[in-house]
Amino acid sequence: MSVSIRRATAADADFLVELTTHEDVEPFLSAGRATSREEILEEIERSEREPERFGRFVVEVDGRRAGVMGFRIENERSRIAHLAGLAIHPEFRGRGVSDEAARLLQRHLLFDLDYHRLQLEIYGFNERAIRHAERAGFTREGVRRKAYLRHGEWVDGVMFGLVQEDLTS
Repeated sequence: MSVSIRRATAADADFLVELTTHEDVEPFLSAGRATSREEILEEIERSEREPERFGRFVVEVDGRRAGVMGFRIENERSRIAHLAGLAIHPEFRGRGVSDEAARLLQRHLLFDLDYHRLQLEIYGFNERAIRHAERAGFTREGVRRKAYLRHGEWVDGVMFGLVQEDLTS
């Protein structure tokens, strides 16, 4: 099994809409994410226009679309990127695809684009994503208690970080 990532293109828009609205994926994604084809196309265009500041990536397994992930610049002076929107199609789960894709994106951001720090936040109820972040080398840094209203309930946000030294030490 070969896992790779590449920048999303307009040709990926329908796949991304289908994936992020899938009944087994949508409940775990940010409520503030792009949801329509038009919004997703806007993000893809921004990813192409500002590749060092914003990115939407397609995860592929043996050349087949399997997921999506992204980043945005959080702090330019301190070279911090915020990661978000990792979603793997249920058909590809349980094979380490998300872990390998995360490592590929980490290396791209830290070494190719020279970010110093990567950070992300996961809903506290998303235990699968929390385990993934820990397997992918992120350090749990804290919890924002009852920070988000999601599906009619206040839920925690679990914060994670990774710095260049985590991959080189």
